[in-house]
Amino acid sequence: MKLEGIKANFLGDSITEGCGTSGEDFVFHGILKKNAKLAVARNYGKGGTRIARQSEIKDPDGRDYDFLRRAEEMDPDADLIVVFGGTNDYGNGQAPLGEITDNTVFTFYGAVHNLCKNLLKKYPSAKIVFITPLHRWNECGGLGTWKPEGVTQHHLSAYVTAVNEVCALYSIPVLDLFNNGEMPIDNPEFQKKYTSDGLHPNDEGHKILASKLQEFLESL
Repeated sequence: MKLEGIKANFLGDSITEGCGTSGEDFVFHGILKKNAKLAVARNYGKGGTRIARQSEIKDPDGRDYDFLRRAEEMDPDADLIVVFGGTNDYGNGQAPLGEITDNTVFTFYGAVHNLCKNLLKKYPSAKIVFITPLHRWNECGGLGTWKPEGVTQHHLSAYVTAVNEVCALYSIPVLDLFNNGEMPIDNPEFQKKYTSDGLHPNDEGHKILASKLQEFLESL
């Protein structure tokens, strides 16, 4: 895929928003814009947000403002859509993981289905890609993450699997940074050097993100 001169929308959570970096130019899409000479790199990242819709909306303009709603408001003229989320669905979401057959927006599987369908409809000529959640310091069920009573806790890898499985059904490419070993944030030494807090990549971490994303996109 040729990147020079294209317009790109980046839909995500706090990592896409730039939490843990020195500013917009140091976020992965800002780096990608410069290095690959994108015409436009629009930041649609919002901290704390999830892909799945929550059954109890307590903060409609904050972390309950899910990816599905926000995708509807993105600029329509993009040549590339990059979706990077799922870590908050795992870490602090009400919605259950669900199953691959789900169509509801209130499970993670179902929400990814709906997001894929909605983006393909809105951007029929654009290239759409997903990035899996990254490793994080507390990615095993129960290690410091919050889940409401009645919601089963899963390992973060279950959410990675869901993204890969659903996107495959729609022929949407996935950059799997969880399974390829390139960003082992669960490793204490890597975590200290490349993240601000064991979850959010710092400036150096975003350089890796940008490099891996550019390599991935140029291979499509």
